[in-house]
Amino acid sequence: MVSAPSPTPGGHSVTTTEAPGRGAPPLPVKMVVAGGFGVGKTTAVGSISEIRPLTTEAAITEVAAGVDDLSHTPHKTTTTVAMDFGCITIDAGLKLYLFGTPGQERFGFMWDDLVQGALGGLVIVDTRRLDDCYAAVDYFEHRRIPFAVAVNAFDGRVEHTLDEVRWALDVAENVPVITFDARERGSVRDALLVVLDVALTRAEG
Repeated sequence: MVSAPSPTPGGHSVTTTEAPGRGAPPLPVKMVVAGGFGVGKTTAVGSISEIRPLTTEAAITEVAAGVDDLSHTPHKTTTTVAMDFGCITIDAGLKLYLFGTPGQERFGFMWDDLVQGALGGLVIVDTRRLDDCYAAVDYFEHRRIPFAVAVNAFDGRVEHTLDEVRWALDVAENVPVITFDARERGSVRDALLVVLDVALTRAEG
């Protein structure tokens, strides 16, 4: 089933579909979903993926609980130790392959492999702990990988305005800062389309 075209901020019209059209297979495009510990990366990948997502989650042990800040995620019992993987067909010509990064710094050595060949990245932010996403923002900036910042609306609200988030993260004006809900498929889709638009604009420039 094909939905109505969904325009991105740059004017590109993208139609989502549940399956690729007949003929040539869709172009595979790699996209990274990044951010700090417990910000909603695994949830976002699971919400949008048209296949059962691959996750590499492990139980949070007492030792890990002493290292990771669980104050804002008291009910979290697992953590991503390698990556999350899912995919979504955007239209008959384009399919996104999503790679979610681990959030803890001790697993940062995996990032170089996960982002290799990526068209762009979605950095998910929890406004209750903005400092947790500085590393992800810096990573994409230093490697000049197009990205967007997506503020996850936990409990339907955010603690700071988007202007305040942009100022706190010190991201450039051409980096979109948006709100989304990692639990909602349509919301995750729209956030990914923003990243796609940023990457297309960079390529055309």
